[in-house]
Amino acid sequence: MKYKAFLMFLVGLFFAISAMAQEASLKKQMEMDPEKSILSNTKAAANYKMLLAGMKAADLEDILSYDGPFTVFAPSDTAFRKLSKETLEMLMLPANKRKLQTLMTHHIIAGNFSASKILMAMSRGGGKASFTTVQGNKLIASMDGLDIILVDEYGNTARIINADSNQCNGVIHEIDTVILPSSEI
Repeated sequence: MKYKAFLMFLVGLFFAISAMAQEASLKKQMEMDPEKSILSNTKAAANYKMLLAGMKAADLEDILSYDGPFTVFAPSDTAFRKLSKETLEMLMLPANKRKLQTLMTHHIIAGNFSASKILMAMSRGGGKASFTTVQGNKLIASMDGLDIILVDEYGNTARIINADSNQCNGVIHEIDTVILPSSEI
């Protein structure tokens, strides 16, 4: 009986250490220097390569280095991989630069909106808060359990999975899905 209890203890300890290692790995991915710009930190981050490539192809890379402040709802590379390969290839074509610019700016709002500021705005708005992207479309923030969910005017949704990565010119909130600015993309 003592052997089984000890074995259960070891299994539990293994899972706890494994969970802490995964959390530390995720935390390291999100570690960004708050003294650097959004552009500098996304270049250094391991999980925003596709976001950076999209910003560069759309000639919007410099916007992330401006004084701002900006709030970027940043799709991770995992979020971009949810799009079909054909869609990604189509968006990266020079002929589709305008569509790519629309997509990229659909994830940025002017101002520094931490998760707590978003929650305060939702509280004042009866559970919802509206934000205007630099592209001019609306994103509506609401809650789903403990998560902040963003919904655009086309019904596309994304969940904030890592919040409040502070930068010298704003804040990044990692989202789990690319928010497509229309059904045309």
